[in-house]
Amino acid sequence: MTIYSVFDPEFAEFGKVLDGYDTAELVKAMEAIDMPAEGVAYEPGIDSLEACGIMKQLTDNGFGGMPIELGMCWGYNKALNCLEYHRNSEINIGATDFVLLLAKQEKIVNGKLDTADVVAFKAPAGAVVEVYATSLHYAPCMVTDDGFRVAVVLPKGTNTDIDKLDAKNEEDKWLWARNKWLIAHADSAEAKQGAYVGLVGENISI
Repeated sequence: MTIYSVFDPEFAEFGKVLDGYDTAELVKAMEAIDMPAEGVAYEPGIDSLEACGIMKQLTDNGFGGMPIELGMCWGYNKALNCLEYHRNSEINIGATDFVLLLAKQEKIVNGKLDTADVVAFKAPAGAVVEVYATSLHYAPCMVTDDGFRVAVVLPKGTNTDIDKLDAKNEEDKWLWARNKWLIAHADSAEAKQGAYVGLVGENISI
């Protein structure tokens, strides 16, 4: 598939790159965290990252004063597997280059999304990338065999455990964690764990 840059005009409907941030301290703190032996790790908030000076800037400027969490998704991944969304934008900052596989919420029809509607975007290390609330996304994909490290900035509490709801509508069936609606591909580990299967077509791998 074509892999665009987050600086290409094709990215404009999915998100934007935020200027004015110095990410060097954060990147160094991310690099100090060991890679998992295999697969992908994720922590919503990591003390060593939240101790960086950029934490206050992302709180005040990036999220307009809202309480946030600064965590990381890191490891080894080339596949789509799932797509998720939140009720808000997410900010990603890589210590490595990485690729995001994205689609638009409105492409979900009757609880299904065709993976042919997924678009790939490469982001360089250090860039501050906002992914809009209407953009479906999931774990980044690595650019090299060394894996990826990507900071994930979200409103505090997002992606943490939540009690199962009594579903009032179709969307409620997709709620997988706090402020995290997820649709999975049948081939994914998440589907085997009971996630809603809503991705049809190829489980894309780059």
